[in-house]
Amino acid sequence: MSLSSREILSKAPVVPVLVIEDANDAVPLAKALVAGGLPVLEITLRSAAAEESIKRIIAEVPDAITGAGTVINAKQMERMAKIGCAFSVSPGHTKSLLKAAKDTGVPLLPGAGTPSEIMYLLEHGYDMLKFFPAEQQGGVSMLKALSGPLPQVKFCPTGGVSLANLGDYLALPNIITVGGSWVAPKDAVKAGDWATITRLAQEATDKVAELRG
Repeated sequence: MSLSSREILSKAPVVPVLVIEDANDAVPLAKALVAGGLPVLEITLRSAAAEESIKRIIAEVPDAITGAGTVINAKQMERMAKIGCAFSVSPGHTKSLLKAAKDTGVPLLPGAGTPSEIMYLLEHGYDMLKFFPAEQQGGVSMLKALSGPLPQVKFCPTGGVSLANLGDYLALPNIITVGGSWVAPKDAVKAGDWATITRLAQEATDKVAELRG
């Protein structure tokens, strides 16, 4: 049985946002993040190795909840559903993308940054949204302002979120989790330093547990 967006994000202290350049790194990277307490993985479609990486993680890391990021059109949404993604994430939304999500039945976390965009998505049944790029769109201040008129919406802010400002975001009532790339630095991935990635993931997991009591 597939999980809803709310159920998936509730299992994610932080959602690692991953750009995987070499599919051979996919499985050890996923295992390192899961070992550190971060099982919900967003593999962005920003590299030639993305689809193969997703396939390998789905096949070889059963404890991971594997999704695709930077899904920007219906064709990609349909393709990600076909290969077995548990969810997809988009920096924004279009009518055709929302239709493809409905047709495939795969949970979509669509992006929104303004009241009008959020209201449009609410009309289409979405109350779990990506806020991207978070810092550039006003960050904590903007999200705090949105919580007044639109309290029913929960966000996963991504873009400029780090361990340093994690607490500021999670203190807001309309934040379900955050997305970030800091838990999997490019240099550590390139070096195959999986121990460092597990340490960073555990650090993030522990920080979220501390903040949320």
